[in-house]
Amino acid sequence: MRDDRKQFYIDFGLSGLTRIVDAGWAPGTTLLEIVAAAADWGGGAYAPTLLEDALRVLESGLSPREVDILWCAASKRSYRPEFFGIDGRAWLRQVVDVSVERIRQDDPSFRVAPAGTAPAASFAADVLAEVASVADALRSVEGHPHYRVPDVVLTLEKTVMDVDPDLGFRMLLRVLKAYQITIGEARLARYRDLGERLGYDECVVEDGGIDVGPDPAD
Repeated sequence: MRDDRKQFYIDFGLSGLTRIVDAGWAPGTTLLEIVAAAADWGGGAYAPTLLEDALRVLESGLSPREVDILWCAASKRSYRPEFFGIDGRAWLRQVVDVSVERIRQDDPSFRVAPAGTAPAASFAADVLAEVASVADALRSVEGHPHYRVPDVVLTLEKTVMDVDPDLGFRMLLRVLKAYQITIGEARLARYRDLGERLGYDECVVEDGGIDVGPDPAD
């Protein structure tokens, strides 16, 4: 589908950033320093993926609350907007600024352009089907006793439809990983196949660990 992300053997863009945030960071390190470190990964190769994802979300109809839901669910509430005192869309504008600053270190003439139509738009039905097939398990996140995040299923669906199926798929994977939701071998095979068709390196789908076992939904 596209081959410009084949260089990334780890999750990339906003979904990859949530993995880093979920893993935690050293005391005294700010969230924006985490973003800057991510943008610098691979000699700055990661920065365009952060910028592309952030711009697509900002150009979409996702509300600040829905952006917050994505972040909280994908990071198991390691990122909490109420703690950092900034809403989701404002936070993404900061991600854009950091990403652009890193890109301009190598290309001072770089100018931000709209992200435009998502290249993965034709994959929407495939990704929606995968969200729907694990909807019951995802609702356990909505009622989690310690790390509850509301409306996860609806927000993932809206991300797929209104932002980008590619980002929606990567965020789905991150939520499954963050909350250690078990999937079966057949489902994992579908995820690997979908990741390959979306142009991911073979390691991206399972980056950060994914629980595989008996899958009642399959």
